[in-house]
Amino acid sequence: MTWLERLAALAARHADDLGHPVDRLRVGPRTIDTDREPVLMGVVNLSRDSAYRESIAVSAASALRKAQVQVAQGAHVVDVGAESSRPSAADVDPEAQLDSLRPVVEAMVEHGVTVSVESYSTEVARVGLAAGAAVLNLTGSGEDDAMFALAAEHEATVVLCHIRGVHARALDGSDVQDDPFEEMLDTFGRRMQRAKELGVPSLALDPGIGFGFRMHDPAARARYQATTLVNSFRLRRLGAPVCHSLPHAFDVFEDQFRTAEGFFAVLAHLGGTGVYRTHEVPHVRAVLDAMSLVGFDD
Repeated sequence: MTWLERLAALAARHADDLGHPVDRLRVGPRTIDTDREPVLMGVVNLSRDSAYRESIAVSAASALRKAQVQVAQGAHVVDVGAESSRPSAADVDPEAQLDSLRPVVEAMVEHGVTVSVESYSTEVARVGLAAGAAVLNLTGSGEDDAMFALAAEHEATVVLCHIRGVHARALDGSDVQDDPFEEMLDTFGRRMQRAKELGVPSLALDPGIGFGFRMHDPAARARYQATTLVNSFRLRRLGAPVCHSLPHAFDVFEDQFRTAEGFFAVLAHLGGTGVYRTHEVPHVRAVLDAMSLVGFDD
């Protein structure tokens, strides 16, 4: 069976999920139709434990420079994190995160960069938003009400991440399901409703394929990630853009891992993704532009 036949079968199996419009996404000063203009989220990591070494900033000046380069390369927003989500990484207490995060966010905002703060800690989110971050990349679900209230207070967009556990560093150890979308539709639906009740102005939904779920076979993990990407359109019935942190699949791509996010961006785009979190902004930008050029978009 060819790829085209498999995609046709997928579309036929979930025909009722095709064609759903999604809300425009607020990204700093702009409100974007992500079907017409895919949003690119660059990445700057302040923790030296982060897996993607090229994204690590060793100082506030380094972080600002990386962010400015990514914006010049096409990023709409730059996601800043002060603690790695890898299960084996060292915990970074909120105080230490704040010491590194606050000056970086303030400098980026001062230089015109639209900033996203990645966190599951209310302390970190509060300081990041107060420093000017326009997006909260919420990598936990244990403190939703407090997080949603903070986002509403600062009129910030929230990216809701689907995580099998309280937050990215406290996973419950369970296996992902072969077809996790009914679970996602339920949990995202409830969380979205609560976020709107508390005044969150704009939302995106991240299925969480980059987090440390229990799947030790690298090939099986890559297949699950790829399948989730092309099935993304099934979440669009909830009315919010889908966001994906693009995988880099080191075990599959080996020394060509820096091309992996471009490959996965193709699958994400075919699945109706609107927001692409990537360490390789210019590569993914070129891939999405090429897909538009050759006629995959209207």
